[in-house]
Amino acid sequence: MHRRRVKRILIGVFAGCAALVDAGAAAATAAASNEQLTITTPPAGSTAWVADHTLGRPLPDPATADPAAVAAFFASLSPAELDHLVAEYPLVVGNLDGAPPAVRYRANRVAITAERDRARQRAADTSQDATTRALAVSRANDSDRLLAGDRQILAFDPRGRGLVTEVWGDLATAQRVAVLVPGSDADLGHFDQSGDPLRSPAGMARALYAEEHAQSPGTRTAVIAWTGYVTPQGLGPDAVTSRLADAAAPRLNRLLAGLKQTAHPDAPPALLCHSYGSVVCGTAAPALHDAQPTDVVAFGSPGMGVDSAAELGTGVQVWAARNLSDWIGNVPYLEVGGLGHGADPTTHAFGAVSISSVGASGHTGYLAEGTASRHNFAAIALGHYGEVSGPSESQG
Repeated sequence: MHRRRVKRILIGVFAGCAALVDAGAAAATAAASNEQLTITTPPAGSTAWVADHTLGRPLPDPATADPAAVAAFFASLSPAELDHLVAEYPLVVGNLDGAPPAVRYRANRVAITAERDRARQRAADTSQDATTRALAVSRANDSDRLLAGDRQILAFDPRGRGLVTEVWGDLATAQRVAVLVPGSDADLGHFDQSGDPLRSPAGMARALYAEEHAQSPGTRTAVIAWTGYVTPQGLGPDAVTSRLADAAAPRLNRLLAGLKQTAHPDAPPALLCHSYGSVVCGTAAPALHDAQPTDVVAFGSPGMGVDSAAELGTGVQVWAARNLSDWIGNVPYLEVGGLGHGADPTTHAFGAVSISSVGASGHTGYLAEGTASRHNFAAIALGHYGEVSGPSESQG
């Protein structure tokens, strides 16, 4: 019954969106769908950063600077100059791909502390209405959790629902790097959920990191949970169009370009793309060009925006998984008038390598302990391709 209900909902969304578009009711669409505002501009403080000439030379423009140029700039700084920039422009430094990870961790700690303190002030302001104060309490608590222990926050942007990127492992010494790209409803408030961790980007990344170490204790690895884009909320039109993925793809490619400057793995970082995150990865894939193809794992995918893996370019090796109880399998795998995300990546015709997810349950259970998908995802991220099992191997 649940699968049929979800299918009816999604088909209704497709039909409803098409009717609204045909009627030219763009405003009604936004109101009915909780349409999200994309974040494509540099973080707060960037204008002042570009205008700052106190170091006697231009600072790299966050909107245009190549990560290689950013890396060269930071390598030229004295400790005192670096301290000045971190203190004055923590959001800029903390989000600059190409800057050293350790510097970004430090800057983001400053930025997150400031956001927490601002939220606490709003929560205590009795002139604000109850809803505003409750939201401020939630934002303060979410920010405070990121400050616990020695968490390595590679990026933080408090705009909108909040963007967060976290690292497990040491990027500077990692031999293998994996980037987890989450789907709908991922944001600051849902980045790390203790009650049901595998529903959150941090929980999935933490599970992958643990599995990598279980399989290959001697391999130095790093896993990045990248909530660096505005994700869809719920099952509205944002979930069935590529609009948010189109805005996200350049940001993902910039992250990967930055990793080339600051991390030195033995192979390009593997991308593990869950749900709508696989649409983002499919949109970003044609720009991936390395000496070795980038491994792209699409799991719980509604489609990657194409009809075949070949359309993603020669720079990627696509793997795909979907368990039998995942409701996403009931999504109409098509693209009509900008609605839908194309073919099912798990079919033979698509051309991806189909991998087993035996033991996984539902839409978010792929990295549960003991599942074939968790084992396979880690094996791919490690480059142990001979240890990856296909569906028939695990089921037969």
